[in-house]
Amino acid sequence: MSATVLKCIGLLILSNVFMTFAWYSHLKELQHKPWYLAAALSWGIALFEYMMQVPANRIGYRELTLPQLKIIQEVITLSVFIPFMLYYMKQPLRWDFLWAGLCLCGAVYFIFRR
Repeated sequence: MSATVLKCIGLLILSNVFMTFAWYSHLKELQHKPWYLAAALSWGIALFEYMMQVPANRIGYRELTLPQLKIIQEVITLSVFIPFMLYYMKQPLRWDFLWAGLCLCGAVYFIFRR
C-alpha cells in the first residue's frame, strides 16, 4: 500500500472519530439540553471532521477510484463506530455486527478486485 493511500486512510480515521462524536455523543452528554444546542455543538465538532475528510479524499483520489474511497470510508466508519458504541455509549455487542462487518469485507473485495 502506498504512502498516499496510507495518508488518506489515516486522515479518514481521524475524520471518522470526530464525525462519530459529532453525530452521536450528544445522545449521552446533552440528552437533557435543547436539540439546537446539541446541533450547534455537533456542527462545531463536524468542522474538524471536514478539515480532515476533504484533504483525505483529495489525497486518496490520486490513486483510488471514487467507489474505492467510499468503501474505505464505510469500513473505517464501522471500525470507529463499534468501539465508540461499546466503550463510550456502553451499548452491548451483538453478533449482527460481525455479519455486517463480513458484508463490508465482501464490498471491499468487489470494489478492489481487478
